[in-house]
Amino acid sequence: MTRITRFCSSLLVIMGFAVMTAANAQELHIDPQKVTGPDACGECHESSVKAWKESHHAKTFHELPRSDESREIAKKMGIKRIKAESDCLSCHFTSAIKEGKSKPIAGISCESCHGAGEGYIKVHSDFGGKDATKETETPEHRVQRWADAEAAGMIRPSNLYALAENCYQCHMVPNEELVNKGGHAAGSKFELVAWSQGEVRHNVWYTKENDVADINRQRMMFLIGQMLELEYSLRGVSKATAKATYAVSMAKRAARAKKRLAKIDELTGGAAPEIKQALEAASGAKLSLNNEAALVAAAEGVQEAAIAFAANHDGSAFAGIDKALPAPEKYKGKVIQP
Repeated sequence: MTRITRFCSSLLVIMGFAVMTAANAQELHIDPQKVTGPDACGECHESSVKAWKESHHAKTFHELPRSDESREIAKKMGIKRIKAESDCLSCHFTSAIKEGKSKPIAGISCESCHGAGEGYIKVHSDFGGKDATKETETPEHRVQRWADAEAAGMIRPSNLYALAENCYQCHMVPNEELVNKGGHAAGSKFELVAWSQGEVRHNVWYTKENDVADINRQRMMFLIGQMLELEYSLRGVSKATAKATYAVSMAKRAARAKKRLAKIDELTGGAAPEIKQALEAASGAKLSLNNEAALVAAAEGVQEAAIAFAANHDGSAFAGIDKALPAPEKYKGKVIQP
């Protein structure tokens, strides 16, 4: 099973696959009963939340329900209220329990990417007692603090595969009917570096100036993103039941992803055996309808390779892909200055 999390940037990407009730809350990307909301994060991460408020991630809360495109898709899907019991909730909103009911409280927010915070919000900011600070925290306590926070559901930036997976779980639409019936786009033209280093960038906890990710991290994001593109396009084809827009789009994405990954393998000079592993896993499944088991197995093989790649490399050996990295002018949206 893959982690059902999300990260979504486009106002035109209205996707998801659950209605919002307490009974089926586990089907949402994050459990609303464990959501604390962006204000809780902002008590310490004020600059990050300030940057977030200027992004489409935040603004989608008000803008999406007013969008003509959104309303047209909702009409075709029989959705009367976008913010209530609709296919839009899982990816476009952060929901929490209010007055005993699960309700959207924000757009795509902190917990959309880093996991519902109830279990870890206090743990990850406890440096060892009432008077302890980040500067006085012992190394042993720091290691245990992060281990406890991760065990409680926190997805840290260092867990690059899990963090990046949030993006693809929404940008690669997991809902065939939403595309074929609703007329929703079959995924965004998404590339991890370009989209993460634009308006959603909030690298302010350590740098203060919201600096771009360093070159090694960009390389890792690019490579992991390409593997996730392959993984989730395969998952998309596996969900398809009809030879229509969704199936055709996902199959084309998978075919392109395999070609790109093969080219990347050449550019890296074989420095990452996990790339070959991913390609071998994908080669065993035909991109066709009624082939779910083989396609899911292929996707899980790619996932295994991507997780191993994230754990085994730091980006320093992959200068060969630098020419493929998006230039700053290609970043998605204006970078927010805190």
